Amino acid sequence: MLEGPKVSQSELAKRFGVSQPQICRIIKNKERILSEWHRNGDPERKRKREGKDAALEAALLRWVEGARATELPVGRPLLQLRARHLARPEPEPSGGWLARLGARHGITGKKPPAEKGDAEQPTAEHWAGTVLPGLLRSYTPAEIFTCGETAVLLPAGAPGQGESPGERLTLLLCANATGSEKVPLRAVGDSPRPRCLWGVNLEQMPWSYRAGSLAGLTAPLFAEWLREFNEGKRRQGKSVLLLLAKHEAHPYLQLSNVRMVFVPPATALAQPLDRGIASDLKGHYRRRLLRWLPAERGAGQPSLLDVLHMLAQAWGDVHPGLIASCFRAAGFTPDASAEAVSLTSATGLLSREQLERDGDPVEADGDEGMAEDAGELAAVPPCPSEREVWRSLATLRRYLECQATSPDLFQAFYELEDAVHMVSAG
Repeated sequence: MLEGPKVSQSELAKRFGVSQPQICRIIKNKERILSEWHRNGDPERKRKREGKDAALEAALLRWVEGARATELPVGRPLLQLRARHLARPEPEPSGGWLARLGARHGITGKKPPAEKGDAEQPTAEHWAGTVLPGLLRSYTPAEIFTCGETAVLLPAGAPGQGESPGERLTLLLCANATGSEKVPLRAVGDSPRPRCLWGVNLEQMPWSYRAGSLAGLTAPLFAEWLREFNEGKRRQGKSVLLLLAKHEAHPYLQLSNVRMVFVPPATALAQPLDRGIASDLKGHYRRRLLRWLPAERGAGQPSLLDVLHMLAQAWGDVHPGLIASCFRAAGFTPDASAEAVSLTSATGLLSREQLERDGDPVEADGDEGMAEDAGELAAVPPCPSEREVWRSLATLRRYLECQATSPDLFQAFYELEDAVHMVSAG
């Protein structure tokens, strides 16, 4: 009506039953009012009411936009759960507040309508058969990486965590197609500053720890990891391909040395991590957890720090041959039909036969020692008990945690600890 034949403000005021100053204000703010109307999710809405918590509403809307960008349907239960997390420690938002928020911004549980170009996107089958092989041919197997998350449960009552049972850690795993490079674990827990990590030189650990909402990986945490991964490749002078699933916690970043490619959702379950890499890691972790001996170590349940070391050891136990086979099974290598790599156990640790053979010369010298002076024999310290050995190892590990200058030092320590385990198990 404002764009039609010129009508006086007084005539408009009489026609709509409002005052003339109100018509004047509407005309003056026409552009702003139209802009807000176009952004409004409900075109029938006549009054502009803001929510009581503008910051929470803005954060929730940003999360909804991210979920829609990854083609995730945003239903009422998921929206309520996310609002509860964002509102902590404030009272939980009511159902009425969420309903009014959805009405104001057109939030429903349905997937957003497809855009015009969506029909032209390749199907999952076409992507796996045509697009993926073209990507893989541009890189060597050692330059093809995949990453993803998995969760592990913490022991009940582990120091450094809360008292509620069933608490977990989210692990970010990343490895290349040959298994020759396993990126150090990134663990995400619920506690922002665990007491057991105080005094630890976190920059030199063979793992890293971050705190996230409900111990889950968030987009900012993943973006931080991506930049660190890219910086590492930049220092090495390498350019790599990173294949990953499309997810709200996986933002796309334009990186200098890492090319991110999202796998279509229909093929997400066929990724290498789900082919056996994550389950093998969990098996090694459970084995090390069961091997924890409170009586010999003189301690209770393993702390979060102990668990992080166990997980780093378990990640090291995952054999490169297994990783390469999982990549081939998922079709994530240039030649997926290559012969399977042998999955024999790693030989980095000494076997019991080697340990016993290495001890033979010491036992042979024992006969000559019997002829030594009795005073010298009295000066020989007694064989330490297993508890004393574990306490000594704990002291050595703490020293490395505080003073280590390289994460590689822990690999040598892990091998020493495994060797002690093999001796004590015999």
